[in-house]
This record gives sequence, structure tokens and C-alpha cells, in this order.
Amino acid sequence: MTLIDAGDVKLDYERSGNTEGPPLLLIMGMSGTALHWGEAFLALLREDFDVIAYDHRGVGASSRLEGPVRIRQMADDAAALLSALELDTAHVMGISMGGMIAQELAISYPQRVRSLTSIMSTTGNPKLSPPTREAVAILTAPPPATKDEYFARFAKTWKVLRVGNFPQDEALDRARAERNYERGLNPAGVGRQLRAILASGSRKERLASVKAPTLVIHGAIDPLAPPDGGKDTAASIPGAKLLMIEGMGHALPIPMWPEIIDAIDKHAHAAAAKAA
Repeated sequence: MTLIDAGDVKLDYERSGNTEGPPLLLIMGMSGTALHWGEAFLALLREDFDVIAYDHRGVGASSRLEGPVRIRQMADDAAALLSALELDTAHVMGISMGGMIAQELAISYPQRVRSLTSIMSTTGNPKLSPPTREAVAILTAPPPATKDEYFARFAKTWKVLRVGNFPQDEALDRARAERNYERGLNPAGVGRQLRAILASGSRKERLASVKAPTLVIHGAIDPLAPPDGGKDTAASIPGAKLLMIEGMGHALPIPMWPEIIDAIDKHAHAAAAKAA
């Protein structure tokens, strides 16, 4: 991965895949780095897309700045990254908090977004269902004090968020946790991201201005961003399509990749055909 100047921060990013394909900007969720997508998942996207993934400010190898941050500021970072890469536009896909950032990018920088895919995210509408107590508890627990505690917490967190048994994913949790640990943890940066979500308010009314073709993907049993968050997102964006996936929580389990990747691919190509 490579550090690049993006406004007032340096963002660590990776660009790979089909250089002849359209650019696809991936925006990860809270505390997530580019590593969280996983090589196998990225490999499927790279078949058709010029894929760009990056670490948010405050986590991973990107700048670790002090002070408060907001979702709009993180959308500014995404736009600045596109500019630094000399990309006028890109397909944009965000997951969880990354979906919020992607939504804000489509609102504030409509000319930069070819298509929008918002996954397991929400509008910030205060009337929507809250997360489950178990999901809140695992994400707001004090940071692990040791490496072994971090590994145990990682496995427990994804067990809660996946909701169910996914042996293929569980078998990879240790290796995933090790890569994250080696990349570097920053609990203070994660805390600032959580406060950014809480302080940035609702996007529901402003989402009516989104012009980009939009696909909303959401798990039918999501414990962190309950299903009405996805439904509200789709209802708030004119012409948005909603894909609810049965048995999916707040994660992208391996058995569900074919359906998810196929939907993303078809959506981006349909948007390109419409723009032509």
C-alpha cells in the first residue's frame, strides 16, 4: 500500500485490479482499514474493476490526527483521494460507516459518483430501530490490553455481528486479526469515528438530492444497523434499488459473496450503460 496526500491528511491506499475497468472506490466501516475487505473478496471485484481501497484518517497507516471528525470530513477525504489519483469520477461502495461516507460523498460531490452502493448502512434517521444490546456492548467495550485479548475480542465481535455459524469465515478470523494487529491499532481514532457517526446527524432529507444510480444491500438480521436502516436508505434516494439478504447480519460472509458481487457488478454496469 502507498501513502498519498489527500487534503490535510495522508491516506494509505491500495489500487489494483483490472486497469481497463472502471474505477471502484471502496469505503470501509468504523475502525476498518483496507485490510478488512480481505484479499479473496477483493480478488472477485478486481476481475471487472480498477479497485481502490484505503485506510480512513485515524486508523491503519493513514494520518492519526487529533480533534473531532465528522462524516462530511471523511467524505471530503474520499473526494480528495480521487483527486490525488487524478480520477474525476468512480463507482463508490461503502459498508456500515463507509456507507454513510459514501452517501455523503454522493450528496456533496454528485459529479464524482458514477454509481453508489450502500451496504449494511443507514440514513442516521433517529426514528429507526437501535442496534441490539449485544452489538452495542461488544463495540463499546474497553480496548483489549494484550495481543491475545485482541484476538479473542476479534473472534467474539464477528461472532456477534455475523449472527450465526459461518465456519469458513471463523476459520480465517485468527489470520485476519493478526494482519490487523500488525498494521497497528488506534483505539482513540476508532472512538473519534464513533463520535463522528453520532454527531453527524441524519442524511435522510438530503439523500433526496442524490442523482447517482443507487443500490442498497442489507442483511435481514443485521444486529448493528437493523434492516429498517437499509430500507430507509433505499426509500430516501430516488430510484434506489434494495437487496435484502436473508440470513445476513452485519458482515459479508463468504457463502453470500456470489450474490453480493453479482449485484454490485450488474449495478455498476447498468449505471454505465445508462450514462452512455
